[in-house]
Amino acid sequence: MSEQAQERFEIPKEMRSMAEASLDQARKGFEKFLAGAQQTAGSIEQRGETVRAGARDISSKAISCAEKNVQASLDHAQALLQAKDLTEVMRLHSQYVQAQMRSLAEQASEMGQIVSRAAMDAAKPRS
Repeated sequence: MSEQAQERFEIPKEMRSMAEASLDQARKGFEKFLAGAQQTAGSIEQRGETVRAGARDISSKAISCAEKNVQASLDHAQALLQAKDLTEVMRLHSQYVQAQMRSLAEQASEMGQIVSRAAMDAAKPRS
């Protein structure tokens, strides 16, 4: 091609308009994509915090239950050491088992409530 032919090369107005419109549409689409990605990342961070908070509640309750159960066992052992006869040992043991069954049922109920609440919080749609 001669220099004169290269200098005269022009994109027709219609093609230029179509290209500019396509480029503008692509930019807008990309901006929407980025906004959606940022919103999703923020939602994931919020959900992660919700899950971590639920896990902290569950862990805290589990530790509390373990402390309570160990303390009850130690108190029971102390009471058994002071028992005067086999009848008293059997009575103390029966009381301990009954109290632990009530305590374990209560702890299981509380733990179930905490786990359910944590699961519901984690599943809540974020706005």
